[in-house]
Amino acid sequence: MALDLAAVRSFENLEFLARQLVEGFITGLHQSPYHGFSVEFSEHRLYNPGESTRHIDWKVLARTDKLFVKRYEEETNLRCHLLLDVSPSMYYPAPDHDKLRFSILCAAALITLLQKQRDAVGLVTFAEQIELQTPVRSTSTHRHTLLLTLQQLLERPAAARRPTDVAGVIHRIAQQIPKRSLVVLFSDMLGRAPEEQTAALAALQHLRHQQHEVLLFHVMDRATESNFDFAERPYLFEDIETGETIKLQPAQVREQYRAAMRDYEQELALRCGQYKIDFVPVDIREPFDKVLYAYMVKRGKAK
Repeated sequence: MALDLAAVRSFENLEFLARQLVEGFITGLHQSPYHGFSVEFSEHRLYNPGESTRHIDWKVLARTDKLFVKRYEEETNLRCHLLLDVSPSMYYPAPDHDKLRFSILCAAALITLLQKQRDAVGLVTFAEQIELQTPVRSTSTHRHTLLLTLQQLLERPAAARRPTDVAGVIHRIAQQIPKRSLVVLFSDMLGRAPEEQTAALAALQHLRHQQHEVLLFHVMDRATESNFDFAERPYLFEDIETGETIKLQPAQVREQYRAAMRDYEQELALRCGQYKIDFVPVDIREPFDKVLYAYMVKRGKAK
């Protein structure tokens, strides 16, 4: 489904668009046939004589003079941590049409889908350090809080220049997650030097070493960031995270740039394959469907 990123302006719109994105995906989703008493209330059933009275709904008894037991749906074993890169490079290429806005809408859709499936989800935002880390819960109230947090991110102006420490953040998350979980990362994975990119891959391997499932959405504006498709005229290119600038015409470096980016993305995909990490390149100019499909496949593996 292709949606206008600039249209995501209010909490109501974000919630509505998230529901739209998942609407076509929820049919036939697995719902556990087992029942426990560890999660939110689901429905009533008649009380069977001789069983425990612990879960009798006394308010219903007062209204109807009948004994009903609260029935609960077992929470699935899936716990999902959404990691959202909010570093300056994620505000590229333009306000209202940037990598961060794309990632926020995808995250909102995943949160909506997770809550519908009664899976627990938490949100982490980071740049050079963790900025926000929420609990991992499956309630509708928690979902509302997460969507409100994402709305606030939509309204936040581009961050001041600062470095990104994907590796450091992922290492800390790997040490903090106590239970086997699904970790979903939205990032452009862009570092200032090859050693930073190598460190980020090592951090992803740390997550796998801790027995977590990992899904990496490599978010890019592929036309300009991968293919360097700029009109042939002089440009002043600026590194968003360092402020360094260089003046040139695209043709001067296009072939070398494309080759370097191709090598980097191939290396990233290869390493993720070796570590059994699902690597999904996504383009902010394309529909969101690819993200939800990849998540559902990974969810099936993680459960």
